[in-house]
Amino acid sequence: MHRVVVLAVPPVTAFDLAIPEMVFPTARVDGEPVYEVVVCTADPGVVAGYVGRSVVIDDGLDEIETADTVIVTGTGARTAADARVLTALRAAAAAGKRIASICTGAFVLAQAGLLDGRPATTYWLYSAELRAHFPTVDLQPDVLFVDDGQILTSAGLAAGLDLCVHIVRRDHGAAVANAVARLAVVAPIRPGGQAQFIETPLPPETGTSLAETRFWALQRLDEPLTLRELAAHAHVSTRTLTRRFRAETGSSPLQWLLHQRIDRARELLEVTDLPVPEVARRSGLGTAESLRQHLTRRHGLTPSAYRTAFSRR
Repeated sequence: MHRVVVLAVPPVTAFDLAIPEMVFPTARVDGEPVYEVVVCTADPGVVAGYVGRSVVIDDGLDEIETADTVIVTGTGARTAADARVLTALRAAAAAGKRIASICTGAFVLAQAGLLDGRPATTYWLYSAELRAHFPTVDLQPDVLFVDDGQILTSAGLAAGLDLCVHIVRRDHGAAVANAVARLAVVAPIRPGGQAQFIETPLPPETGTSLAETRFWALQRLDEPLTLRELAAHAHVSTRTLTRRFRAETGSSPLQWLLHQRIDRARELLEVTDLPVPEVARRSGLGTAESLRQHLTRRHGLTPSAYRTAFSRR
């Protein structure tokens, strides 16, 4: 059982605090839970909220000693976090524990010196402040989350969901992560490099959304879909399709298709014993070599190595 310890640094953002407790307990392998989630803080009891109500947390910082993953959630303590918290985080990092942050939790990691020289992100609204106070951080202000191996950081609110689903995917593969995403009613895969926010307003709910076209495409990933075919289904020009697609998803139609095809291939590798060429065909990646190149580039594993690591058969 992988132990996730969520560290609340007052004043806490209650929404961020709830994300790990919502995501990780729903992950199951062979019907069994694979994560235990504990919430802790420096001074157990009533913990002040950053915006909204206070919360009650029963456990102290000693929980971090038995953690496999430590997640620092959003906080208003962007420059004056408790010294005990920073010491505990440094010790956890030194012990090789995985450390992550959601939203302004990145400020706490930066205060502990864990982001020095590392790529990291935070909620876009506070990016300039993070850069000003912690210039040694390689700030990536426009992305949803950054996975730098032992240290992971995410932007605010919904990006915290994306980060937690990504961690599940990293630990247990696409099939388990997709099941978690369905239960959380979130997109099963939003790449970390996707933009945090879109300047162009989303189209009004008048039937002009491309959701139906995306659903249509998901049923046909094994077909050689083109921009022209997607545009025809949406009854728009290819230029309009590209503009609306980027406004709604943060990526181009073909980039989105590639992400979905790689994720479909991963799931087929995990839950079936289909030969690799057949996995490539059914996922729309064409050939076994194409699948190998995309999977290796994206996840550092060949199809056979991925299947060995994550097979659910």
